Amino acid sequence: MKKLAPFLVVFAILAIVAGVFLSLSNQKQMVVTLENPNKTPINLEKNKYQDAFCGMVIEDTNYASQVIRDDGKSWFFHDHGDFVEWLKDKPFKKKVIIYVHTRDTNRWIDATKAYYTDNEKTPMGYGFGAYEHKKKGMIDFETMRLRVLRGETLNDPRYAQIIKQREGK
Repeated sequence: MKKLAPFLVVFAILAIVAGVFLSLSNQKQMVVTLENPNKTPINLEKNKYQDAFCGMVIEDTNYASQVIRDDGKSWFFHDHGDFVEWLKDKPFKKKVIIYVHTRDTNRWIDATKAYYTDNEKTPMGYGFGAYEHKKKGMIDFETMRLRVLRGETLNDPRYAQIIKQREGK
């Protein structure tokens, strides 16, 4: 029996490794990029797409965005701040179409035409919600983009305190 013990241990380890590989092969594959020759917004299924910047699964489209390069390659994000951070160093950043999912109309619109709040609880904590219709206190795309790049988001405790004071909380 002592002579069989090493073989049984090796067999058990191989069985475990094979089981792990088989279970991984049965899991859904997340979509990080997609070819999109029409360059139109893709209706994102929850829990199927992965954020290209942080790698998290997009479980909710309330704060989702899509970046589409001029050749149609598309990337997906679950927080608007993520696409800003991801895009900043890309050589093609000026040749993209960006769509954001709006909170008020539940539609995908051009990100540069959206209006943004700066005080919402978003997946990555940036705080920017996109809206199709402007209301008092909302900011435009370029202001939102610059605030993300400067770190003026709800992730910064000093900035978060400014927002709380502004809202009287």
